Amino acid sequence: MADNERPLLRTVVGRVLRRHRLEQRRTLAEVAREANVSVQYLSEVERGRKEPSSEILAAVCDALQIELSDLLAEVRFDLVGHVAPVLRLAPVAPPAPGRSGGVMMLAA
Repeated sequence: MADNERPLLRTVVGRVLRRHRLEQRRTLAEVAREANVSVQYLSEVERGRKEPSSEILAAVCDALQIELSDLLAEVRFDLVGHVAPVLRLAPVAPPAPGRSGGVMMLAA
């Protein structure tokens, strides 16, 4: 992936789910069984190949004993690491006739 490309949401969600599963030293089969999904499907979710529904995400989070809100917070954190934050400035009125231009702010 090029530096300026954003990762797909499903890829980051899968990465975070896998990270939790591995931190708990659990197998795909264990988590899939508890979440009532197939091992193959959970594997595809973790690899970012399938986009899980909110129901599936909730079931996998329950199986991993994590809150959905915590999963989403981690996903956001990972996404922010890939994209420079956008600084939005309020629009500035043009200078009055006869006055010089205003100040320009730049952010890196």
